[in-house]
Amino acid sequence: MYFTDRGIEELERRRGDEEVTLAWLAEQLQGFVDAHPDFEIPIERLAVWLARLDDPED
Repeated sequence: MYFTDRGIEELERRRGDEEVTLAWLAEQLQGFVDAHPDFEIPIERLAVWLARLDDPED
């Protein structure tokens, strides 16, 4: 188990029944990076990965 699994599990447990838009998620990610600029690169990689999930070339 990766350390991040605990955070993902907590997210699912606390907010798993909520529905959110991608616009809301993008806003939350931007806010997180504003508050924690050291995480800019991992958040950018996550956002790009999510954006390209259905792209057969990636």
